[in-house]
Amino acid sequence: MSAPPVIEQIRDRLQAAFAPTELEVLDEGHKHIGHAGEGKGHFHVRIVSAAFAGQLPIRRHRMIYAALDGLMDHGIHALSIEAK
Repeated sequence: MSAPPVIEQIRDRLQAAFAPTELEVLDEGHKHIGHAGEGKGHFHVRIVSAAFAGQLPIRRHRMIYAALDGLMDHGIHALSIEAK
């Protein structure tokens, strides 16, 4: 049995880690055709969660990277984050 698509893995991990009130994960690979990775693995995450309250933006990003550990080297080439 193969692993679910990366976008689903991102959603599942962020949902489990942060119980967000809003979560949007977009595959932006089409914007990066011809770049390294040939447009695969480029994602944008918009997430709103109480878990980020009082955290500086850099800390929010680090929390997200920690939740996505392993995918950053296997499936995610680039990740833009909007965390509130």
